Amino acid sequence: MEQIANTPFVPMKGGKNPHVQTLLPRFLRRKAVFEPVWQRLETPDGDFLDISWTQDPATVGGKPIVVLFHGLAGCFYSPYANGLLNAFKQQGWVGVLMHFRGCSGSLNKMPRSYHSGETGDARFFLEHLKQRFPANAKVATGVSLGGNMLVRYLAEFKEDPIIQAGCVISPPLDLAACSSRIRQGFSRVYQAYLLRSMNRTLGNKLARHPQIGHWKSGEKVAISNLYQFDQTVTAPLHGFSDAEDYYRQCSGLGVLQEIATPLKVIHAKDDPFMTEAVIPKAPLPDNIDYHLTEHGGHVGFVSGTLKAPDFWLEKEVPRWLALHIDAG
Repeated sequence: MEQIANTPFVPMKGGKNPHVQTLLPRFLRRKAVFEPVWQRLETPDGDFLDISWTQDPATVGGKPIVVLFHGLAGCFYSPYANGLLNAFKQQGWVGVLMHFRGCSGSLNKMPRSYHSGETGDARFFLEHLKQRFPANAKVATGVSLGGNMLVRYLAEFKEDPIIQAGCVISPPLDLAACSSRIRQGFSRVYQAYLLRSMNRTLGNKLARHPQIGHWKSGEKVAISNLYQFDQTVTAPLHGFSDAEDYYRQCSGLGVLQEIATPLKVIHAKDDPFMTEAVIPKAPLPDNIDYHLTEHGGHVGFVSGTLKAPDFWLEKEVPRWLALHIDAG
């Protein structure tokens, strides 16, 4: 694939700091840009997935469909999520977000949840789209955890990915390094924020099920870091021997060379959720466009000014996806 010149990211004047970049979208966009059309899909194991569309799926017609996979404890109302979906909508495409289990505001029925390498629900949803919209162009974007998951998905389903192209933003491609990094310095603030939601969901699930991972119903949930969550919940709940085994089996870095689909990867060197361990060292195949910026934080990438902020991702991601939608 011919490499396409990337659009450079220039951070907001006075806003280069990685924590400022990471937090700015939440302060600049306190309300969703639009309200979605909701759909609930029943899964083969008796559970459900909640889906957010930019328009009624009955009215899609022949428009291209862009699937969005959100980050850890994210949802449609995460600023990056509705912002990107709105950007897809402005292109004349149909944007659709698949909520991972338990992230839509409704507790899922089964004990199982989601994680950085859980591709089953994504495959089920993409197969649903393929069946319902066989002639429509389909591409996907994954953010943070959803980005690592999309990398794993594209490697796993290399022969039949269903989508024509993918774009991943701030993916934690080395899970062990990222788990360690978020337990250090100011990054612990992000960890505490994520864990509030995760502990609450786990507590609610324990009211329905006798055991979730190592936790039993009636126990007070008090998980203080993401490693502990992965060690006591993610790993045992999803068949891994421990957190290290989960990190080893589900990190995306080692499978990039296996991907045949056109893929853009966006990382910032100063991402406070990550270390240099996520940056690929080995040469990447021509179908992967790796875009490393000096600044941008974690899913930040805000330029312009405070009075007139410019969300760079909402221009760059559609620009790149359009190359492959139009080519398809």
